[in-house]
Amino acid sequence: MRVILFFLSVLISINLFSQTSDPPPPIDSVVIEDGVFAKVEVEATFSGGESAWRKYLEQNLNPNVPAENGAPVGIYTVIVQFIVDKSGAVSDIKTLTNFGYGMEQEVIRIMKKSPMWTPASQNNRAVKAYRKQPITFVLEDDAVEIIMNEKYVLYTGTDNIIKINVSKVKKEDLELSLSQGKILLGKDGVFHINVNNPGKTILYINSKKKNKEISSVYFVVKKKT
Repeated sequence: MRVILFFLSVLISINLFSQTSDPPPPIDSVVIEDGVFAKVEVEATFSGGESAWRKYLEQNLNPNVPAENGAPVGIYTVIVQFIVDKSGAVSDIKTLTNFGYGMEQEVIRIMKKSPMWTPASQNNRAVKAYRKQPITFVLEDDAVEIIMNEKYVLYTGTDNIIKINVSKVKKEDLELSLSQGKILLGKDGVFHINVNNPGKTILYINSKKKNKEISSVYFVVKKKT
């Protein structure tokens, strides 16, 4: 199994700033707690910009953690939230996802080592700001090929059509099951998956002849709009 790691290019943020001795905030700002507000004029940024941030992650984050801990094939976007204070220091780090397999712990580990940031500003003054950073792990198995319109994403209330090719194993020798939903092999040689509940489902791929699991695949299940 090989692991590919990439980072979403846009930092998602909930921005906060201190009310103490600062001019009144804009009308559309929202107080969160302790005199801290939800919007700022200029968001906190990693020193050196986005390219430096990506380089820091690439040099410090271990992308093999989920594979080493037995995570199924799939795409996992860990969301980490933290505060950048007026001095640029990072604190109050926590993850908002719970995929497991060591992913959240690894993201927290590298965030605790983060160098100083350039703080957010409001009315030309440095202020506190919350940041939400998505970090995506992509796990793929060289022996298993999944072909579908939107990789590793299924929708409720519809017929999800996917092709599954397993190296050196015929389709008729595969035994497939889902943690939620149904999967059937159609006459057209493709698989049809139906799921009822949004969230997630795991596809288990087993060999009938060898009576053992070949691989497993994690799918995000979205509600069809």
